[in-house]
Amino acid sequence: MATENPALEIGWGRREDIPLILELIRDLADYEKLLDQVTATPALLEEWLFDKEAARVLIAREDGEAVGFALFFRNFSTFLGKGGIYLEDLYVRPGARGRGIGTALLGRLAAIALEEGCGRLEWWCLDWNQPSIRFYRSLGAQAMEDWTVYRVTGQALRDLAEGRPRPRS
Repeated sequence: MATENPALEIGWGRREDIPLILELIRDLADYEKLLDQVTATPALLEEWLFDKEAARVLIAREDGEAVGFALFFRNFSTFLGKGGIYLEDLYVRPGARGRGIGTALLGRLAAIALEEGCGRLEWWCLDWNQPSIRFYRSLGAQAMEDWTVYRVTGQALRDLAEGRPRPRS
């Protein structure tokens, strides 16, 4: 995707970028007030991003300095009968916001989705994050108001895997 910022380059994250990727993940978590939930390590990122290729990372650099990233993976829509891209994380450092970096990262993701024949690009956004919600809506994104996200983690995940689901409440 072309950008109006000639100093901006968006490229693929590489193994040697693992410390930077982890730093950006921690910066995002701190912004979202969720830093205490980050358990990612360089070894885990190397395994899941580069050995297992479970997700991909784009890094935005302005004049060579990392200013943001997008971490995403493929999903599948049974209704569309084709794959999609799920954006797990999009982050632009505060000092670099307002210069088209987030738009450029999302534009690159949209281009990848089209190049790969995907039917959609989707992500979640925290309800309190009004600046991001306004930004996403300005790009034509629509909130999925009729859907609720469910998650099973930790002991509940282990219990379910072992055939011991928790009683209904």
